[in-house]
Amino acid sequence: MQSSSFLVRSRWRVLVALCACAVLAVPLLLSGCNFAAKTTTSSTYTGPVAHVKLALDWTPNTNHTGIYVAMEKGWYQEQGIDLTLLPYSSTIAPEQLVGTGQADFGISFTEGVTSARAAGLPVVSIGAVIQHNTSALVSLKSSGLDTVAKLAGKRYAGFGAPYEQPVIAQVLSCGGAPSTNFQNVTTSLDPIAALKSGQFDFAWVFMGWEGIEAQRQGLALNVFPLLDYCMPDYYSPVIITNQQLIAQHPDVIKRFMKATAEGYTYAAQHAQDAANLLIKAAPTGTFDDKQLVYDSQNYLSPRYIADASCWGVQTLEKWTDYPRFMYDHGALSDANNQPLKSPPDYAAAFTNQFLPAC
Repeated sequence: MQSSSFLVRSRWRVLVALCACAVLAVPLLLSGCNFAAKTTTSSTYTGPVAHVKLALDWTPNTNHTGIYVAMEKGWYQEQGIDLTLLPYSSTIAPEQLVGTGQADFGISFTEGVTSARAAGLPVVSIGAVIQHNTSALVSLKSSGLDTVAKLAGKRYAGFGAPYEQPVIAQVLSCGGAPSTNFQNVTTSLDPIAALKSGQFDFAWVFMGWEGIEAQRQGLALNVFPLLDYCMPDYYSPVIITNQQLIAQHPDVIKRFMKATAEGYTYAAQHAQDAANLLIKAAPTGTFDDKQLVYDSQNYLSPRYIADASCWGVQTLEKWTDYPRFMYDHGALSDANNQPLKSPPDYAAAFTNQFLPAC
């Protein structure tokens, strides 16, 4: 993947989704899905080929491995799916593309789905890429900030999302900090570069990428996982579609998810080979540190399924607890960029109906 000085991880992109969704009231367009007259030759599926688009949330990375594995193995083709990956756009978030029918599927996050739905975009999560939240607040070992309590009043390398303040305040409170106040400074620097700059004291990272990136750079970190500090667990990332496609072409979604589930299940069981397939399939020059990809894949592969019955399964508990936290702390806005006045429909934000049987 591109170097850390250039690459800003996917969660920073959520801010774009929040801003875009809050100001747009776009009518749902016709789905990007269409069907050719030809049929597949696979023994698995012999109907019309569905040409579908999936919007990436950032440059190809190990969150996407299962998709690239399924493409390289021909599993989408076997299901009559002709998949096109839409590269990340800094101006149009996946939630917007999927919610307005310009893409059939996309990579999103619980925050992105919840915020998009609050703003009126009809997106639905159809599979969890990773079963548990892998993010953490971190500081440099050399800083001496070796407890959450010591982060009170310190400089945080923020990315400008409305949920940052309540999340970090909750972590500080749970960690016994004397105050939940901190200096929330929005920066364009990625988290590790922000800490190295000396301008910030702590940051919010994904341990499956930035945590490993820091190790490879020889940076020792104090790590404070969110799940250890009174924060509800949630899915990050997820695969989304829109309600129109669910209503009109559920068979296409089911076949897409069968191939996708095969890809992630394979990646969960064959980390090294899956990483090789990701590196091979990604555009030339995507990864300048292949060992970072291997290390990240070794971290994420056992977490794709973890303690779930099979890949992709989601629960109402997780789709209620963190979205409710967002709503209760005023982090959700409607299509007019006004605070959401009633709780979201938590159950409507996700479905397991398109996942293959375990």
